[in-house]
Amino acid sequence: MDLETKAQLLAVGTVQLAQPRSGGQVSTAGPGAGGQSIFFQSGQRMVRLSVVASSPLRLESRPDGAAILRDGIEIACGQLVDPLLHCPEQAYITVSERCIYDCKFCAVPKLQGGVKSRQTIRKMVEEARKTGKLHGISLTSGVEESPELEAKRMAEVVRDLLSFGVPIGVSISPFPGVNQILKDAGADEVKYNLETVDRELFDRICPGISFQGIRDALQEAVAVFGRNRVFSNVLVGLGESDETLRQGIDMLTEMGVLPILRAAYPHPLRLGEVEINRPSAERLLEMARYLKKKQEENGLDGELALTGCYRCTGCDLAPGRDL
Repeated sequence: MDLETKAQLLAVGTVQLAQPRSGGQVSTAGPGAGGQSIFFQSGQRMVRLSVVASSPLRLESRPDGAAILRDGIEIACGQLVDPLLHCPEQAYITVSERCIYDCKFCAVPKLQGGVKSRQTIRKMVEEARKTGKLHGISLTSGVEESPELEAKRMAEVVRDLLSFGVPIGVSISPFPGVNQILKDAGADEVKYNLETVDRELFDRICPGISFQGIRDALQEAVAVFGRNRVFSNVLVGLGESDETLRQGIDMLTEMGVLPILRAAYPHPLRLGEVEINRPSAERLLEMARYLKKKQEENGLDGELALTGCYRCTGCDLAPGRDL
């Protein structure tokens, strides 16, 4: 699978299964919460696709692995990769599967799932370690009551998991002082998601959340955790212009933050609440190449990430790994 083929697969974002497959995991995090997905590896590249019966892509078994077809033509061959917990080689765990905020692209506020106990989380990581494939822990969370209480809970979880001896990354809703709380607990990396770098769009689709507050937390995080240890999801396809997206990439990389350019996903539970146009393969490639250029100009290297999306690379075109 070359770079262009991966971009084409990400532009679609879904796949149908020719044969039923057991063992698939259901996402509990972010825009894709509630959906099943598969990880497909071809050569050194990995792609994660949501399982949708109506997808134009079709996954078929082969004697030596699997292949993805479009209109009956094979476009990629490789093999399925079983996720450890949500993604390969990492225990990626959603602590609070509910949120008081109502970001218009996100399914979590609609699903309002459970909140995992510290004992449950530790047991999940222990099971993952038994496979011999655990190389990192990524913790994410909605906001059950308040960002402050969520950070306190997350810090306790991080302390519980330090004994596993692998890097720990944390993604939560930030507030003043959150970085030192997570650093003192033992977290190695943090991710605070801007979601969109278009400030007008942000106010409309993330009501009740402060764009400037997230930006300030990211800037402080670089001073606390260091360069190549701070990340932010930026969704592509919410109506932002390419110029605005480039300006956002400039802003984040100049701060020392590694942006994650994520193709926006129109979740069935949020239809009609936000207009999402999944980006084309060409747009994904153009923006990924621009991101790589800006990372290099600012001395950043996604390949140095210890946890999270830059280690997995399934959902994105990752500079330092894919290009």
